[in-house]
Amino acid sequence: MMKRTVLVTIFLIVLFAPAVQAQAEREVFRLGMIGLDTSHVIAFTQIINEAEKKYGCKVVAGYPGGSEDVHSSVSRVEGYTRELRDKLGVEIVESIEELCRKVDGVLLESVDGRPHLEQIRPVIAAGKPVFVDKPMAGSLADVIEIFRLAKEKDVPCWSSSSLRFSPGIIGMRSNDDVGEVLGCDAYGPCHLEEHHPDLYWYGVHGVEILFTIMGTGCESVGRVQTKDYEFVVGVWEGGRVGTFRGLRAGKSDYGATVFGTNGIAAAGEYTGYEPLVDEIVKFFKTGKAPVPAEETIEIFAFMSAADASKAKGGAPVSIAEVIERARRDSELR
Repeated sequence: MMKRTVLVTIFLIVLFAPAVQAQAEREVFRLGMIGLDTSHVIAFTQIINEAEKKYGCKVVAGYPGGSEDVHSSVSRVEGYTRELRDKLGVEIVESIEELCRKVDGVLLESVDGRPHLEQIRPVIAAGKPVFVDKPMAGSLADVIEIFRLAKEKDVPCWSSSSLRFSPGIIGMRSNDDVGEVLGCDAYGPCHLEEHHPDLYWYGVHGVEILFTIMGTGCESVGRVQTKDYEFVVGVWEGGRVGTFRGLRAGKSDYGATVFGTNGIAAAGEYTGYEPLVDEIVKFFKTGKAPVPAEETIEIFAFMSAADASKAKGGAPVSIAEVIERARRDSELR
């Protein structure tokens, strides 16, 4: 009798094991990556997959992408693709459409912002929530169009630099020693890339620090550029002033000095990718973006206005006018 019971138990285990495994796999939120040409794809996959039980997510598929005319893309896509496949066990697929059929959410990681609009179209069409890494696009008009398409199809979508979520940076918005934020001087590396507006490529991270601390409401932007430096001044509503210093020479680091009603303080140090990954996972679980579309649009408008100011010899440029022109460009597509 005991032998028969054991045999029946083994039979049932063999019979239902595939179904149990399939159910377990369905309970894991499957993630796909588009654009395997940045170190972020390796770092994010390692963090997410090593903490799969904690996060309830796993990166399972990737689409290589790559831009032939951007050296930092074409020179790295093969190596990162191979590492994802051979060392981290991620399936490499041949199209974005195929990737969307295999996943529940998408991280758009292409280091080149220009193809992001076209790459995100099939993702939105498939109804997959999507995080877009920096730079969100190659133009302000594309940023606006991405958010418009996502809203039209009710697909959760957002973008952020990892700098935003370091506790010592995001915490400055509500720091008792600083009080109400009256101004901020942010700084960071600002290497240029010929296919993108000047600040989009690397300056975007330092500009994100500025907006994380100052919030939205920037009204005008003026800019000074030399061979090795950028200095961009934004005037916020109420007369608050925020600046971004872009660095291409000397010691290079990220940071900010914050001026408030109670005191002046240096923002905390950058703490790596994990705080951003925590927010990405939370986003996929809840469908709620931690950074409003309006704030991201204003960040890219700030950087576009900086280019417009440069063309005018540093004269102030209206953020509202820059956004309005970009909206018209987006509507003409």
